[in-house]
Amino acid sequence: MQGTGKRGRRLMGEINVVPYIDVMLVLLIIFMVTAPLLTQGVHVDLPRTGGASLPDPKREPLVVSVDREQRLYVNIGDQKTQPVDVVTLADKVRLVLSRDAETPVLLKADAAIPYGRVMQTMVLLQRAGAAKVGFVTDPLPATPGH
Repeated sequence: MQGTGKRGRRLMGEINVVPYIDVMLVLLIIFMVTAPLLTQGVHVDLPRTGGASLPDPKREPLVVSVDREQRLYVNIGDQKTQPVDVVTLADKVRLVLSRDAETPVLLKADAAIPYGRVMQTMVLLQRAGAAKVGFVTDPLPATPGH
């Protein structure tokens, strides 16, 4: 009769990587599907200026956009690509600034809309509590040799 010990079994010193590969492939598919969704936004043809860039803020800015049809958008909430009316915009801005008064407020307006509409939106933001309103523009194209 043979002993009751382990017979013919050897310890394996290898790691089974098949489950890790499965997890990696699932994550890859998730990221491939969600990446295009993260780049959606409101299309605005920004004016080109030579202004200096702001340093990277420590807080995510509140961005209000005015498109070519003069519709207003705000980058908070679950419907960032849906236009909002002036009352809803003012309420959302007030809510964000009541939580953190130092939140940067930026206005992104299409180059084709009248200057008066840009100023109306800026006044609306100031009345909602924004002490400073910055403007978003596209940089000038680089000139050769500079």
